[in-house]
Amino acid sequence: MTEDRAEVRIVLADDQVLVRAGFRVILESEPGLRVVAEAADGAQAVDAVVAHRPDVVCLDVQMPGVDGLEAARRITALDDPPAVLVLTTFDTDDALFAALAAGASGFLLKNASPEKLIEAVRTVARGDALLAPDVTRRVISRATEPRTTAPVPAPSVAATATDGRVPGLTEREAEVLRLLGRGLSNAEIAAHLFVGEATVKTHVSNVLQKLGVRDRIQAVVWAYEHGVVRSGD
Repeated sequence: MTEDRAEVRIVLADDQVLVRAGFRVILESEPGLRVVAEAADGAQAVDAVVAHRPDVVCLDVQMPGVDGLEAARRITALDDPPAVLVLTTFDTDDALFAALAAGASGFLLKNASPEKLIEAVRTVARGDALLAPDVTRRVISRATEPRTTAPVPAPSVAATATDGRVPGLTEREAEVLRLLGRGLSNAEIAAHLFVGEATVKTHVSNVLQKLGVRDRIQAVVWAYEHGVVRSGD
């Protein structure tokens, strides 16, 4: 991820010129963040990613032609894709879960503060998912409700956790998975376990690989679906 690179390179995609300009000013006011390209629609965003290989793409949902969700699907299908941060004016479950299903690592409302935007970009650039507690609860609720609606795509793991034990995971990896399920960041997990953040990142990477899931969001869903974490834990 961007750990070894001092600069976080960003592509901004929004059909409104003034919105892009505002985001650029906010992001480039922060040392270490640089907007390398802008796009007015999803097709241009995909082209910009291929041309510039950014660390993060900020995508509006509603754009003419190829919208942000389809752009996210195309971008995350690329080799070594950047993190996708979806920016929208719509605070609805449909928008949230469509973004997650499209491969987004984060979801942020456009009326968020400049500080929140900067924090979100840095979070997804590190390889973390943007899982605010309220978003986590909504992901869990959708993932565990009866399958009458389309959930976040199910991971490919068939094993079921029993009594907190997770087949294929070490005891420490299972513990990290439980903490992920509670919405903790890498730094918070490191503090909880009294280990370094780099160690936590290794455990998280191992958990994702062993479960066969794409990202932390799907790991959270897996943990609840398989009883590793339960509501109220």
